[in-house]
Amino acid sequence: MIKFDSSQKIGDIVVAFPKAADILKEYKIDFCCGGNRPLAEAIKEQGLDEKEVLGKINDLYEKYHEEQRDKNWGEASITELVDQIVNKHHAYLWSELPKISELTTLILRVHGPSHPELAKVHKLFHILKMDLESHLTKEEAVQYPAINDYAKSNLESDLNIALGVIEELEQEHDAAGDILKEMREVTGDYKIPSDVCDTFISTYNKLQELENDMFQHIHLENNILFPKLRSMRNA
Repeated sequence: MIKFDSSQKIGDIVVAFPKAADILKEYKIDFCCGGNRPLAEAIKEQGLDEKEVLGKINDLYEKYHEEQRDKNWGEASITELVDQIVNKHHAYLWSELPKISELTTLILRVHGPSHPELAKVHKLFHILKMDLESHLTKEEAVQYPAINDYAKSNLESDLNIALGVIEELEQEHDAAGDILKEMREVTGDYKIPSDVCDTFISTYNKLQELENDMFQHIHLENNILFPKLRSMRNA
């Protein structure tokens, strides 16, 4: 079953088949901030084997096609999307960012002398944490209430408030994505050195978990929620 080809936009592939994100992440193909470009462009840019990447995506699609359990967020309402983003992804960040902050500080203090890259990891993470906390607050205080108001009122004024901050939010998504990529580069794809403790390993695991959740989070907004809102203005 051939469902996807390289001419399709990366974000559209993940919208149609959320499990494709697992394959894209394996090949370090950005499906959130970079989701608005053809898959072929990312494959060529990174020197990947197109047949291999597409084969894995289509094989996985065929495997899960009959028993697909992932909700198709492309068909969800704007309020369902907001609920998912706030209750899953925002809740995750509010809970985990302080914990990861403590961990990155601890491993810097213990392992920093022998692993100087940890100073960079610590700095990058805390820039990301500060930016995300501001970003989440903006969404929860301004955009999401306006979206929910619009869903009830159908008033253009409510839609305009929700649309008014999209460009700014997208820029912040790009900045967060850049920091996540830089942390991965600094850590050598989160390679675990041989001379470190379990706390070090746990910290790197949590940073990778954060990256994965952020990619899913940004994907829902950049590739599904924001286009839905823009299409409502043009309706």
